Amino acid sequence: MGFLTDSILLGLQYAMLALGVYITFRVLNIPDLTVDGSFTFGIAVSGALTAAGHPVLGLLLAIAAGAGAGLITGFLQTFAGIHPIVAGILTMTGLYTINITVLGGPNISLIDSDKFFTAAQGLLPYEYRTVVRMAFALLIVAVAVLLLALFFKTSYGLSIRATGDNEDMVRASSINTTATKLTALAIANGLVALSGGVIAQFQGFADINSGSGMIVVGLASVIIGEVLFGGRRPLTVGLISAVVGSVAYRLIIALALQINILNANSLKLISAVIVGITLAIPAIQKKFPNLKLRRGGQKNA
Repeated sequence: MGFLTDSILLGLQYAMLALGVYITFRVLNIPDLTVDGSFTFGIAVSGALTAAGHPVLGLLLAIAAGAGAGLITGFLQTFAGIHPIVAGILTMTGLYTINITVLGGPNISLIDSDKFFTAAQGLLPYEYRTVVRMAFALLIVAVAVLLLALFFKTSYGLSIRATGDNEDMVRASSINTTATKLTALAIANGLVALSGGVIAQFQGFADINSGSGMIVVGLASVIIGEVLFGGRRPLTVGLISAVVGSVAYRLIIALALQINILNANSLKLISAVIVGITLAIPAIQKKFPNLKLRRGGQKNA
């Protein structure tokens, strides 16, 4: 049961990353490569403030830091007219220097520092430590999903969703698509940074290289969630599917490691293969129209 509970806990920690990727990739329909940088930005801010004795403030400022990174990417896309992929790469590259400056070095240890869950954990016997961590991780994810579901049902949230569906039509309706893009990118990267901040405190250290390949992990989680849920999904169900996909992804990886199907060095390769195959399904369907494949729960015969 140890690997099962650890995998679920880790999946919940990465769930905010999956939610952020879902917003940019599925809602806004923009490939955002800022993720690797904003994830590490959250780790750096949370780690530095936790080491200074302010773990809760570390999480809050990690969200703000990630949102700021998303705004920079949005500015490059909208006002500077830079391609979304290039804009994300530029922000991610610039964040490396910022992250290592915030950390004060390549990594810092948080083993002896109080975390945001330390007080509650100290109230219960040692054997309930995992239960406390699980409860806090689940609470953060639940609050994030609830707030996002409520926000995207507001008129402004619906404008963001419409921008992802048909930007030209939204602009013709006198809606400021620049503002909607900036907001969505800020929210998405704020969630990604929160994921990094939570992970830094749970794992007990902050490292400058922890964000490498996070965009692929996020995409894999989103896609696995879509496969598991199937059918046409309202946005709220889509958000939940991203969370479930994150947990399922960690369970799959843990199970594969447990029975020695692959080693730890193969994780990113497997993630890339999963994402690549799923994203290639529409092209495969066009070439082989009689082949039944499911993507997002839709079947074409």
